[in-house]
Amino acid sequence: MQFHHMSIRTADIFRAIAFYERLKFTVTDRFTTGTTLACWMTGNGTHLELIQIPEPHAAPDAFHDPHFVGYYHLSFHVPSLADCMAQIGSAPILLPPTEQEIGSDRYRVAFIADPDGLAIELMEPINP
Repeated sequence: MQFHHMSIRTADIFRAIAFYERLKFTVTDRFTTGTTLACWMTGNGTHLELIQIPEPHAAPDAFHDPHFVGYYHLSFHVPSLADCMAQIGSAPILLPPTEQEIGSDRYRVAFIADPDGLAIELMEPINP
């Protein structure tokens, strides 16, 4: 089995496309699913599917709700956390850059929110 893609439901597909393009994703296909707009994007070794929801409701705040159960966040390795944060621009910062040790590895980590408030983790490996 091999991972294929992540699917994100969005209130505004054009705003979401612009955001994920800043994370180095590129639209490869545009299509409709039922009566709504959708697209495939590729980048960073994976695929995204964006689907616009005609009458959206706010997503649960998984990042700030300690009792939330379900998919929590997307996570990307980045070569430079500072450069990536500068490239993203005005995305809301959920957790400012900090250092984190996971097993024997160390990372600079930050969490940002996409245009619909979904959490995205950015991880820069720190050389030992």
